[in-house]
Amino acid sequence: MRHLPALLLAASLLAPAAARGDGPAPAPGAQARPALEVTIDRSRVDLKGRQIEVKLSRAASKVRIKVLGQSGAVLAEEEKPFSGAAAGTPLVVTWSPSSDETVGRIEVYGHDTEGYWAGIAIIPWNVSIPHEEVQFETNSDVIRAPEVPKLEASLQRISEVAAKARELGKITLFIVGHTDTVGGVEHNLALSRRRARSIAAWFKGRGLKLPVAYEGLGESSPIVKTADQVDEPRNRRVDYILSIEPPKLPSGEASWKSL
Repeated sequence: MRHLPALLLAASLLAPAAARGDGPAPAPGAQARPALEVTIDRSRVDLKGRQIEVKLSRAASKVRIKVLGQSGAVLAEEEKPFSGAAAGTPLVVTWSPSSDETVGRIEVYGHDTEGYWAGIAIIPWNVSIPHEEVQFETNSDVIRAPEVPKLEASLQRISEVAAKARELGKITLFIVGHTDTVGGVEHNLALSRRRARSIAAWFKGRGLKLPVAYEGLGESSPIVKTADQVDEPRNRRVDYILSIEPPKLPSGEASWKSL
């Protein structure tokens, strides 16, 4: 499989440029006009619904997008007019792909009403790593010796997947801890966070070169919905996600922590 070239995921990825020249130089003493900025709310990128939400820092004339697959093939090119929508207005653009290939990159070009444009690109690639769950003792975040082979197997899978996708960009391992409903909400939140951090530290201590981020969600995202104080092993789990863009977390105080 041919991979996309590694790229920085920042507004400077596609440098702002003028579609009809850079315009006249500002008069002496005049304040330079801020560059046109295009921003994308990562939480509003809907790959299944095939739509993206864009904002411009100036009144918008139109938005163009190019959607590429992981092979580098162009899956869609769309252009939508916005007739002078005010700066900061959410601009929704949808696309119809030419195939079911997984999206590897989305390029977005925003045009203002004066003929200037700027671009940005995102790489929504991510992979959830299947693994055998580490079993912790009650209220503990200590990794016991019998559980180490599980982590060793997971580390090998993580390293293999990351190596195959390294040309896509800077890959990070994101680790999310979960609990069942036994115990208090705040206690479970703290416990899930400590366990996620413990596993993250184990991977780094065993030589994982990837950046690692972690967070705990406690009992807030169960696989199996249960009543309070129910011992459900399937809800006591940790997710391993390889991604370039930080995966979306529930709103609130949840945020990725770097190890």
